[in-house]
Amino acid sequence: MELDVAILNMIQSHLRCGFFDIVMPIISSLGNQGAIWLLCSAILLLFPKTRQAGASVLAGVILEVLCCNIFLKPFVARPRPCDVNTAVQLLIEKPTDFSFPSGHTACAFAATSALYFSKNRLWIPALVLSVLIGFSRLYLYVHYPSDVLAGVLIGIMLGWLGSTATKCIKIQNYKRKV
Repeated sequence: MELDVAILNMIQSHLRCGFFDIVMPIISSLGNQGAIWLLCSAILLLFPKTRQAGASVLAGVILEVLCCNIFLKPFVARPRPCDVNTAVQLLIEKPTDFSFPSGHTACAFAATSALYFSKNRLWIPALVLSVLIGFSRLYLYVHYPSDVLAGVLIGIMLGWLGSTATKCIKIQNYKRKV
């Protein structure tokens, strides 16, 4: 816990600046309710060639919601750093749920790893966005580094599980005959 706080304080002391104060809330908001990943999944599901990847992303995101938001957050019930240190000025609305694990990060990495395990090249830009989302949660002082690290690991595992499950179901890449 001391290392978590030291890292957060280092970010606040050395990286806080006007540019990031504008950009980080925007990046973080891309992960709100998994919207960017659900949109990605919906678009991929539209095309037969990418349908398997879209189903994998959707499965990974659903598993993340169940695992992190429904089970782990209430079970662990870890207060957020902004609840412990109220001196830090938040740049976003204060989250009302618990801190561990980072749901934004877990969802991002579930989608990214689902794309990777589905052999879809979109995993590369998704990884860049996922890393930025994870860092934004630290910058915004709403998660501890261990929350984000747990989100990365859980997300990778759930993305793999979502990809594996959809491969077992064998989502059909059919074409309509006219």
